[in-house]
Amino acid sequence: MPGVRRAFGPGWAAVRQALPGLALAVLLAALARGAAQALALGLGGLPKLPLSPVMCAVVLGMLWRNSVGVPAWATRGLDWAMYRLLRVGIALVGLRLTLAGATAIAATAVPVALSCLAVALLAGLFIARALAVPRRLGVLLAIGTAVCGCTAVVAVSPVIRARHAETAFAVTCVVLFGCIAMLCYPWVAGHFLGASPVHAGIFLGTAIHDTSQVIGAALIYSQQAAAPAALAAASVAKLLRNLSIAVLVPAAGWLVQRHETDADRAAAPDALATPSRPRPPLVPFFVLAFIGFIVVRTAGDALSGGSTPLWRALIDTGYTASDLFLTCGMTAVGLSVSFTDMWRIGWRPLAAGFVVATLVGSCSLLLTCGMARFLG
Repeated sequence: MPGVRRAFGPGWAAVRQALPGLALAVLLAALARGAAQALALGLGGLPKLPLSPVMCAVVLGMLWRNSVGVPAWATRGLDWAMYRLLRVGIALVGLRLTLAGATAIAATAVPVALSCLAVALLAGLFIARALAVPRRLGVLLAIGTAVCGCTAVVAVSPVIRARHAETAFAVTCVVLFGCIAMLCYPWVAGHFLGASPVHAGIFLGTAIHDTSQVIGAALIYSQQAAAPAALAAASVAKLLRNLSIAVLVPAAGWLVQRHETDADRAAAPDALATPSRPRPPLVPFFVLAFIGFIVVRTAGDALSGGSTPLWRALIDTGYTASDLFLTCGMTAVGLSVSFTDMWRIGWRPLAAGFVVATLVGSCSLLLTCGMARFLG
């Protein structure tokens, strides 16, 4: 093995450290898939329940984290699954779309996405003030709900000089209410939008916070309703929201600084004293990769006619890899949810996050239902 270590250097050590946690995610994902199949068939005297493997994976991960616990040796691999493998799976969803299809979905999703952005931002700031939530925390909650969950919170936090505790609180709220929505909204979409998978996907893509949660909910809906178009539609709708972060991050910094007093500046000593760290990119790389795969699919269909055996085999391989990566990544997401951490943040941020999330979900549902009836 010394020769292997010299050949691959520190990269090989990182892989070895990630493998145990990744193996845990794969094992739980396999157990979740088996449980979903057993429930669907009613094996062992169980009632027949058409549950998605992804839903089972997330729930199993949450139960495992809050009962058995996650050992320290698994942390690096689970982080790798949640932040890298999952994003590769999301990018590969782009292979399900062509530029024409993505443009058609975007044209329908833009009004819903913009309306939900406005509701989240305005309601978030108003409710945070009404509940006496600190201004910086209110901004983080509003933008995290409006744009792309944890990514938006992490991107905005250094710009507005938020405390570390405020950033952690906002991330916890986004994870909590986003996970609840991820598990509940597929059923809502099935009830109100079951006849239109594209509109169901737009609802999921505009009503749920984090990109991983949107993809998880869309996978649950797609698997339970046998409607793969919902996954592609949800991805495009979420992409539109993600792109808005390029405008909202500098706007948030300007807004907070404009209303900031000397007392406010003195109230965040830990944030101000923290050495500068590289900020995450305004547009995540996986979003650009998602667009790139749409272009690849469009060009490949045009050159091959969309029906040659080799091209279809490549597309099918991309579909399979995407599903596997997404299921393992969503298992890691479930393993990251700590119920204890949820209740440490106090009732005011929780109440503010809950109200804003509910308003955004209601706005998205009303608009998508109206559009489905009008266009249908």
